[in-house]
Amino acid sequence: QVQLVESGGGSVQPGGSLRLSCAASGSIVSIYTMGWYRQAPGKQRELVAEITSGAITNYVDSVKGRFTISRDNAKNTVYLQMNSLKPEDTAVYFCKADVYSGLGVIRGRGNYWGQGTQVTVSS
Repeated sequence: QVQLVESGGGSVQPGGSLRLSCAASGSIVSIYTMGWYRQAPGKQRELVAEITSGAITNYVDSVKGRFTISRDNAKNTVYLQMNSLKPEDTAVYFCKADVYSGLGVIRGRGNYWGQGTQVTVSS
């Protein structure tokens, strides 16, 4: 019905940069808030950043000033520009979207997740 596909993860040295992308597809009517979460080994999944359909953003304190979330509504895509990466940013990053979807009279709203992309920051 709705699929989210992430890309852009990888390995980088401390201080480096990566840009994550997440494209939504399917029977999409509207996308509300889109966000990025991460989960490190042995830790709970946490919100990294989110952006509303009106481009209001919210960041976890640990990434403020280093990460920037943005979205292209025409492409149903959300981005996460990550600069000044630190080893503690190492995690699997997931995108999430609050989507109103469906065809004809069969429509509904729900949260959808991507499959995750690995980000490793190490020297």
